[in-house]
Amino acid sequence: MDQRSVSVFPPWRRVVQAEAISWLNAHRAEPGTSIITSLPDVSEVPPHRFDEWRAWFINAARTVIRWLPGDGVAIFYQSDIRFEGRWVDKGYLVMRAAEEEGAELGWHKIVCRRPPGNIAPGRPSYSHMICVAPKIGAAPSRPGPDVLPDAGHMSWSRAMGEVACRVACRFLRDETATRLVVDPFCGEGSILAMANAFGLAAIGIDLSGKRCKAALQQVIQAP
Repeated sequence: MDQRSVSVFPPWRRVVQAEAISWLNAHRAEPGTSIITSLPDVSEVPPHRFDEWRAWFINAARTVIRWLPGDGVAIFYQSDIRFEGRWVDKGYLVMRAAEEEGAELGWHKIVCRRPPGNIAPGRPSYSHMICVAPKIGAAPSRPGPDVLPDAGHMSWSRAMGEVACRVACRFLRDETATRLVVDPFCGEGSILAMANAFGLAAIGIDLSGKRCKAALQQVIQAP
């Protein structure tokens, strides 16, 4: 396991090269910890067979939800896919995992990856952003839009856009007790950088050493 950290004034950031589910199972979540993440597609999880990936996805989402402390929330950012002619609704898969864990739905937003009205013959042009928690408290004091017309700049092809990252991190800062944001599938670290910009500490986990290095170096200006 390769573990690296950097001080980002005032919060800190740590990036660990490891398998995400194993890392979660080996580390207990402390109070004040929440998760923002995107679970991988079928093309990213060997042996790339749909039924096995689907079962893995639901179990991984359940692990993420189960790992949370009592005051934490999990925000999933997931884009639907088409696989061998089938439409795969990842929002449904996240909600199924939440239901199986007895978790509650805080909110569900749609993020446009292309302007509304565009026709996307391949990957759908929107993403789900779904917030679940063991126990949802009061309604947000400053609720944001249910539909985001633009995901924002993406640091790489599979990144969570900066606008979506900003909405998620602002919610955690303003509406929850979160002090630490964990992304167990952090990629190049957009969430980590945005969490730091909002004054939150961050931990990222990824199998790729190259992406871990990028995640440690990424900087996003304070909103």
